Amino acid sequence: MNKVLVITGASRGIGRATAQLFAAEGFKVYNLSRSRTDLPNVEQIDVDLSEANWVERTKIPLLRAVAGATQTVVVHNAGAIIKDSLSHFDAEDFRRVMEINVVAPALLTSLLLPEMRAGSAIVYVGSTLSDIAVPNSCAYVTSKHALLGLMRSTCQDLAGSGIHTACVCPGFTDTEMLRDHVGNSEEILQSIASGVAHGRLIEPAEIARTIYFCAQNPVINGAVIHANLGQVQS
Repeated sequence: MNKVLVITGASRGIGRATAQLFAAEGFKVYNLSRSRTDLPNVEQIDVDLSEANWVERTKIPLLRAVAGATQTVVVHNAGAIIKDSLSHFDAEDFRRVMEINVVAPALLTSLLLPEMRAGSAIVYVGSTLSDIAVPNSCAYVTSKHALLGLMRSTCQDLAGSGIHTACVCPGFTDTEMLRDHVGNSEEILQSIASGVAHGRLIEPAEIARTIYFCAQNPVINGAVIHANLGQVQS
């Protein structure tokens, strides 16, 4: 079988762990990101998903990558997060987050769909904040809510195609993005972990295995998978 994974943001964190797992399972892996992946068995396609013309610049190598694939898995993993609120609102920053977190996944799916056969899968990486909100994360919360809606729309639009979709919503995962967001404060990270039923942060490899499971099981279609180790309810 000629199995292909197209993933965004596989240079670190959940994306890197996912690319590594799919490659180990026999997939030819293509990563779309600004930062190059260090995985030797992953093909890099340099792209800035916030740019308006990224599709035109990557269309030919992307379509060539999936041409003839017996199974294509698309994982929309790349994400941008900023600290913002409506009381301190910057429209350009908001647009950039929406471009990367919502518009880019829609564009990439639309581009690849004509080459995707039955048995393929589209997995969106959401967040705990896909259905709840916290202060000072306006753009990120809004984008992750929208991403969940995009997954559900994808499921309805592809009914009868044999292509299934899911939204995996990780809880607090020990990634560079999370550490950067909290200023690399171990105190904050420990406080976050205390709100998890298992008392620890999630490992990126755990989310990667969840994504792989969803991609390989068509019964998981239009489904929201909360992979968060359980949230302690206060």
